[in-house]
Amino acid sequence: MSFTWELSENELIKIAREFKRLEGNTYLDHAGTTLYTESQIDTSSKMLKKTLFCNPHSCKETGDLVDQARFRILRHFNTDADEYSVIFTPNATGALKLVAETFDFGNPQPGNFYYCQENHTSVLGMREVVQTANKFVLTKDEILRNLETKSSLVQTNNSGNSLIVFSALCNFSGFKMPLEVTERIQKFGLINKGQQIAGDKQSISQKDFNNFFVLLDAASYVGTNYLNLQMYKPDFLCISFYKMFGYPTGIGALLVSKRGQSVLKKRYYGGGTVNLSMARENFHEKRCDISAQFEDGTLAFLTIACLLDGFRTLEKLIPATLKLNTMERISLHVFQLAKYCYDQLSNLRHSNGNPVVEFYNHNGYRNSSEQGGIVTFNILHEDGSYVGFAEVACLAAVYNIKIRTGCFCNPGACQWFLKQSNSDIRKHYEFGFKCGEYVDLIDGVPTGAVRVSLGYMSCKTDVDEIVSMINDCYLSPPQHRLDRIRSKDLPLAFQHIPHRLQPQLKEICIYPIKSCGSFKVYDSWPLQFRGFLYDREWMIVDASGMAITQKHEPRLCLIKPYVQLDNGTLRLNFPDMPSVSVPLNIPFRESYVLNSTFCQSKICNDYVGGLDCGDEVASWLNDCLGMPGVRLIKQCDKRRNQDGVVKNITLANQSQFLLINPASVRWLAQKVTTEKELLNCTIDRFRANLILETTMPFEENDFEFVTIGDITFKVDGFCTRCQMICIDQHTGQKTSEPLRTIAREFNGKIRFGIYLSFARVPPANACLSYKDKIVIIKRQKDAN
Repeated sequence: MSFTWELSENELIKIAREFKRLEGNTYLDHAGTTLYTESQIDTSSKMLKKTLFCNPHSCKETGDLVDQARFRILRHFNTDADEYSVIFTPNATGALKLVAETFDFGNPQPGNFYYCQENHTSVLGMREVVQTANKFVLTKDEILRNLETKSSLVQTNNSGNSLIVFSALCNFSGFKMPLEVTERIQKFGLINKGQQIAGDKQSISQKDFNNFFVLLDAASYVGTNYLNLQMYKPDFLCISFYKMFGYPTGIGALLVSKRGQSVLKKRYYGGGTVNLSMARENFHEKRCDISAQFEDGTLAFLTIACLLDGFRTLEKLIPATLKLNTMERISLHVFQLAKYCYDQLSNLRHSNGNPVVEFYNHNGYRNSSEQGGIVTFNILHEDGSYVGFAEVACLAAVYNIKIRTGCFCNPGACQWFLKQSNSDIRKHYEFGFKCGEYVDLIDGVPTGAVRVSLGYMSCKTDVDEIVSMINDCYLSPPQHRLDRIRSKDLPLAFQHIPHRLQPQLKEICIYPIKSCGSFKVYDSWPLQFRGFLYDREWMIVDASGMAITQKHEPRLCLIKPYVQLDNGTLRLNFPDMPSVSVPLNIPFRESYVLNSTFCQSKICNDYVGGLDCGDEVASWLNDCLGMPGVRLIKQCDKRRNQDGVVKNITLANQSQFLLINPASVRWLAQKVTTEKELLNCTIDRFRANLILETTMPFEENDFEFVTIGDITFKVDGFCTRCQMICIDQHTGQKTSEPLRTIAREFNGKIRFGIYLSFARVPPANACLSYKDKIVIIKRQKDAN
């Protein structure tokens, strides 16, 4: 799409001269912090060198400069000291905390505290200190409904004060809240009370008849937008100046209206905030000026002095026109770039026509009044599965692109756009997800996103760089991405990513008793020449000596075996039954074979000899399954086919090992159109020994050899599936899925997973571990 770009080429060239240090880098994290200009540093340095600044409590000249900064801030927002006061804080978070600690909700009937779900973490923190038990969370739409009402606010004799907090611009999606809602809420209250936090109980929709005060979190907004306080008049406004100028950091402000001043009740006082205080009597008198009352101790006066040049720099680089002031021009500029980025990424398609990018925004990019200069998204593989944001961040570092990934300290918006329930978030936390870390995919579901945010110094070529990177990396084979990452020394935070993109051994499972439950290994497990030690070495046979499987008796999956190497026993559990144990190793006695009719059976038409494990476990199995005459048999002889040829496998159907890829299972689960709610723990239905995950589904179909540690396996072919994968391995319940979907998706070929066997017999005492390095050799594809 073509634009008549707001900033001219000459202006962009002039701006670029201020950022020579960016050469070779692309900066796209302006919502995190914008960049300072070279001239700001030069001017501030000269000022600090030639001027003697003293403590403003004792130096009128320094105090005057601080006041000059206050007036300049008010002028930037088109207001003055008759309307608002400026209280300096360390940052916007400090301003939010100040209001939370001092807002008077009234007594004896305190008002309510409301906040928008799509808010910064610092707003959520206000819940912990506000002096009211009535706390409610509102969705964006619930706040916007207040634009529909014009009913009068009904006052009561004992009405308290209610406070509502929302962001002028969502730092996750870039959505701009219509600021006219401020006056509506102040005049008419709320038409919906949202969801009560205490107890998480849903409140009925009703009007709150308290006095309403609005706290506008403008930290993300003011960096690239014009906030006109003559037009919109929140009671409180918080900002961080590094979002506007890049430098100086560590300074923010709370702007308080005259109306807002009436409900701030501060108890603590520090140096400079009182006219008089006494040490031997509990007496003090606060200063009259609201700023002086709330700015405890000595201000960061040298930092505040450097703010003035920040305003001058903006106006010098992007001068006002007849139609638009500086900030209005910046707003239009970053919106145009964001829309261009959105359009370019929307055009990226995989070879099957599927989109490369999934976007997170409320209204698209229709106009700059609704959307800021932010584009948030996740990248999709060709099959529609998600790419982890940590991988994208790692690749961006390789391309010298600075972006932000994760939830951006906005967990509510992240939860909304990623469609996460509260239980999902708790599950992610238990799995290891924490704010600021790189646990980006859990069971294939993203825990965060990728954010591109633009600033006044951004240009079209910056957007082209991120689009080119995504095109280069995600419309090419996965190996290309891994090769690019390996080609560069990565920042410390990303050094684990290349390893994570390699195939990962997620689980080792053995199935001691054929067709019964799995025993999951959490460290390492011994190998023997037929496979994993004790894997499918036992079977349950009926009165005729035939092996029983889940095809005939689904409840077998509820028998959970536990191999106890330390005491040499196999313990069996079943719901609502006492456990029973049998020895892992039964000494061979001829009578076990000769005196029993159960010890010879057929497995897949192969003959297997075994040892009977005794009457105690047989009686236990009879009680569990309600089947008289069943016995537990341990394989004691080599397995032979009908021609007498020996097979080096245990009681498994086809091969020594079965490998399943979780990425393929997730792909399959997404394809299931019915019975989705019944497909819990889908991967367990495939009863694999090796759960080995790759970045893409079905990469395992191209494996020829798999080396794990020192053990090399060869691929024996695909596993042909039967109705056993339709049995929930935790309940025994049968479904028609996922067998039906496999047949549909693969044109009747019911294959899923691959068989492995030893490429060479493992040495004595060999083990397999999760920590072992994995090397994959793929089949050479036919060039024709």
